[in-house]
Amino acid sequence: MGHGGGGAMSAELVEQIFLPALAGSSPAAPTDAAAVELGGARLAFSTDSFVVRPLFFPGGSIGDLAVNGTVNDLAMSGARAAYLSCGVILEEGVEIATVGRVAEALGAAARSAGVRVVTGDTKVVEAGHGDGVYINTSGIGLIPPGVDLRPERVVPGDVVIVSGAIGLHGVAILSKRENLRFEAEIESDCAALGGLVETMLAVTPDVHVLRDPTRGGLAASLNEIAAASGTGIVVQERAVPVPPPVASACAVLGLDPMYVANEGKLVAFVPPDHADAVLAAMRAHPLGAEAVVIGEAVAEHPGMVVARTGLGGTRVVDMPLGEQLPRIC
Repeated sequence: MGHGGGGAMSAELVEQIFLPALAGSSPAAPTDAAAVELGGARLAFSTDSFVVRPLFFPGGSIGDLAVNGTVNDLAMSGARAAYLSCGVILEEGVEIATVGRVAEALGAAARSAGVRVVTGDTKVVEAGHGDGVYINTSGIGLIPPGVDLRPERVVPGDVVIVSGAIGLHGVAILSKRENLRFEAEIESDCAALGGLVETMLAVTPDVHVLRDPTRGGLAASLNEIAAASGTGIVVQERAVPVPPPVASACAVLGLDPMYVANEGKLVAFVPPDHADAVLAAMRAHPLGAEAVVIGEAVAEHPGMVVARTGLGGTRVVDMPLGEQLPRIC
């Protein structure tokens, strides 16, 4: 299960098994969405599978995730999603009413994101060989001219911005799955980020990289960017926006919010001369109203992420090995 957690074990699986087998037919540095040339157009292409349990949770469902997850992967390359495919695997015995609820959520999320589901497939597996409903979505979108979002573009001095509060999705899933009760109900932040990204790129196309910190949380995304860019990253721990209910839940459960999954947030690395304008534009958008600067890229300790604590010390923020919360998307 750790190999599916989005951390070091996932990376090891891809790098040691799949990339050598696909040599010559796959990019050397895979990302959530591939940028490809076709007929003179620059396209983003992405695919993702969703196996979340439970199917419905505070703030969303597997149907919402299936649309928003792929839309967001495309958005992190600068593309506005245009078309999706949808493959659905149903387990024998799942109630038709449940399938209907998932389908309705999927359709509503697609309409809200401004994307069309244009092709799909349905399979049924025997009872005991699935978990109710699994969904795969693939998507394509156009990358605007002048936009080049890659971790390799990050340089020392880049400002690190997070679009809002972290940890909501992972804790919402856990609370529903384990029947946990907290002082305030925590809802998933599941949302499509295409509009927010367009707002940011309208200020300047010279954003260096975007990531949506899903599996492995903010810590995994920052470590991936640090490793790919060869820079160090310094985060001001107190600046990281952790809502009080998430902080309390993580304290009780022994979790670090930096490693908890999100489904409607992004982290951006922006040149310092554009950072104020991009931050202001993000805060003017509903999905970026709580955007804050949390740190910067530095020349020191290349490939490593460190957090400066409120007491003036530092701690290393490692790449997660597996995942704290399994099956969150």
